[in-house]
Amino acid sequence: MKKQIESIPNPYLSSGHSFKENSHSVYNFHKTLPGYSPTPLLNLKHFAREIGIRDCYIKDESQRLGLNAFKVLGASYAMAEEIKKYIPIRQSNLSFKSIKSQRKSIEDLTFVTATDGNHGRAVAWCAEQYGCRAVVFMPKGTSKIRLKAILEHKAKAEITDLNYDETVKYAESKAAKNDWVLLQDSSWPGYTEVPKNIMTGYTTMVEEFFEQTSDWPTHVIAQAGVGSFAASIFSSFIRSDKQKPKFILLEPSGAACFFNSIKIGDKKPHLTADLNTMMAGLSCGMPSILAWDIIVSIADYFAICDDNIAIKGMQILSQPIQGDPSIVSGESGAVPIGFLHEVSTNPHYSDLKDQLELDTSSKVLFFSTEGDTDPELYKKYTT
Repeated sequence: MKKQIESIPNPYLSSGHSFKENSHSVYNFHKTLPGYSPTPLLNLKHFAREIGIRDCYIKDESQRLGLNAFKVLGASYAMAEEIKKYIPIRQSNLSFKSIKSQRKSIEDLTFVTATDGNHGRAVAWCAEQYGCRAVVFMPKGTSKIRLKAILEHKAKAEITDLNYDETVKYAESKAAKNDWVLLQDSSWPGYTEVPKNIMTGYTTMVEEFFEQTSDWPTHVIAQAGVGSFAASIFSSFIRSDKQKPKFILLEPSGAACFFNSIKIGDKKPHLTADLNTMMAGLSCGMPSILAWDIIVSIADYFAICDDNIAIKGMQILSQPIQGDPSIVSGESGAVPIGFLHEVSTNPHYSDLKDQLELDTSSKVLFFSTEGDTDPELYKKYTT
């Protein structure tokens, strides 16, 4: 019988290639955005007790600025850094108000991106708020509901007949042809500044975590598409005065570009051409080179799981054990808790549970990165 979950230890684990950026100044920038407030940090105490661990912490990113996903943290900061090149703003004065005051100077500035939905909606929202323009290209198979959500923010958007990685190349070519600014959350040789700023934007989630609790996780599970989110989160927990948590990178079996690249064994990222997963936000075939360098240095394990593990996670969070809060989490956001439940409770994975050192002292953290961004899919599996 085919395994629903597989995991391999990182053969390249080193002392740590962390992502050294001034996350606190980025956090202060995000506080200037209209409607900003920290997303909730929840502890599923009853679920944790049921599966035999101490705590299960979840940051609920479905409540991020009304956009139902975390992506706006990266897009807003990276776009602001690009806008700064066109208007006279000092870094110390970078804020939503300082950008809006220069609205006339940037009204013809156009940002373009390729996305399954969440990043594109974030780019469209930011362009609308700042007063510039956005063009979004979406890969084949994208939900029309996600397209509609982007169009509501006055962006131009369309679903292509290309896969994700091909759509990225298409957006890149359109940027070059039309003198647009490419705002992509992946990186490749010659394109690193914008994705680095996007990754820096994501650190606000961890800055909020540090303010919301003095507790320190023993395990951090981060899901990966191109890896920018996971690299940012993992790096934020590399602190000299704290013990490094065990980092588990989790991907869909049908879009496992990190897992597959590690198995090749040459310490280089490789393209996974055939993508087949319901986890739209994680359906990426090529790791970001920035994320790759960080993750390969500090992740402890690379894990993959089938789509039904994500479905299980959605159901666990939508129909919690009595006493735990209910959380609306889409397929890409809920997969970590589905993975955690399966590894902790299925005797078939008892060796993996021991390997990951999941026990009654474990304090596990993950981020529910999206809400019901595809409402029809969410309803199908949770009702």
